[in-house]
Amino acid sequence: MTKDSLSWIGIVRLGLVQTALGAVVVFSTSTLNRVMVVELSLPAMLPGALVAVHYGAQVLRPRLGHGSDVNGRRTPWIIGGMSVLAMGGVMAAAATGLMGAHLVPGLALAIAAFLLIGIGVGATGTTLLVLLATHVDPSRRAAAATVVWVIMIAGFVFTAASAGSLLDPFSPLRLLAVATGVASAATVVTVSAVHGLEGPAAPRSVHAGSRTPFAAALSQVSSEPVVRRFAIFVFVSMLAYGAEELLIEPFAGTVFGFTPGQSSKLSGVQHGGVLVGMLLVGGAGAIGGRRAVPLPTWTIAGCIASAAALVSLAAAGLTGPSWPLRTTVFVLGVANGVYAVAAIGSMMALVGAGQESRAGVRMGLWGAAQAIAFGLGGLAGTLESDLLRFVMTKPTSAYAAVFASEAALFIVAAMMVTRINPSCGNDVAHQRAGTRPIWPAVVG
Repeated sequence: MTKDSLSWIGIVRLGLVQTALGAVVVFSTSTLNRVMVVELSLPAMLPGALVAVHYGAQVLRPRLGHGSDVNGRRTPWIIGGMSVLAMGGVMAAAATGLMGAHLVPGLALAIAAFLLIGIGVGATGTTLLVLLATHVDPSRRAAAATVVWVIMIAGFVFTAASAGSLLDPFSPLRLLAVATGVASAATVVTVSAVHGLEGPAAPRSVHAGSRTPFAAALSQVSSEPVVRRFAIFVFVSMLAYGAEELLIEPFAGTVFGFTPGQSSKLSGVQHGGVLVGMLLVGGAGAIGGRRAVPLPTWTIAGCIASAAALVSLAAAGLTGPSWPLRTTVFVLGVANGVYAVAAIGSMMALVGAGQESRAGVRMGLWGAAQAIAFGLGGLAGTLESDLLRFVMTKPTSAYAAVFASEAALFIVAAMMVTRINPSCGNDVAHQRAGTRPIWPAVVG
């Protein structure tokens, strides 16, 4: 472990930043979604379109990552991004309240707010992952990713519960007050968590190459085979992941007759499985250290297991109520959790596969692929389901076809992992140290 590697306390501190980021996003995308549809009786497509704006703005992630590459420090970009995100969250709440009386001005303000939310998420999320990747000992990457994401999920639960109780009885002013409280707390937590964590900036000579114009830097990074292949893997796998997220509850209600409460509990079963899968990979990495199962193996296993669980869901729809739906959904969650943490850990391992001064651009490119794919996945999955239900006589057949197509995407993603073979120039160093690369050479 190098002397500037983060301790477990430092990793937890970065997890708190991820929690703060998630708290503002969850409030803006979930709570405000419900207020627009239920309290304001607006079309459900409206919050869906605003969430799409938030994802669309994240195409700027490579540019934001390049900005942090230029000065060689990530902390200012994390704090600045959180400030923009917090501002967007408060504006989104104000816009939602305004829509109740003046729809058009409220909608215009909401579009601007969700653009800010997307930019803030892009700046904070990208530079946070780069800081985590470059300051965590390689043997701790899987465990570090698990710690950060488990803390984030716990923050989601706390934010949803506390904000929900504070919103009753509902009023636009109360909504704005709660949003301001969430945004302020997120900003304070972020500034406190990263204070003194990164250390002093490296000499400018170290980052001389990073002063290359963004277009040239992006072109160089995009030409790297590892970066390009991993970006395609992220896009394909997140396309499948994003589609399944929005379909399981409607599937349970339509095919199995679940009530809204029952389907909501089913979603909780899935997220519980995700947590188990994350802990499995993280725990194995922490116990095994450098002798643990390589991250690519976990990534492939998570993709294949996710595909198998989705095929089981397709069979569940065709079989009917006798199928153990909750067990299948739990297994899907575990597989998704394994895939997610292994992919994040792999991203951290690969971000240095090339010029170090391009780490922000590299992570930004992958983050943009993830955001675009997740947004498109949710939209494509629901549209495909609607179209197939229109063409087919039974909704069970339509859902089975959609789940099967998502399973196929996960299989393709697993095959793509075997095509990633970074030439990091570290083989000799690993041989001298008596260790093996975190991402071993695979089929090129």
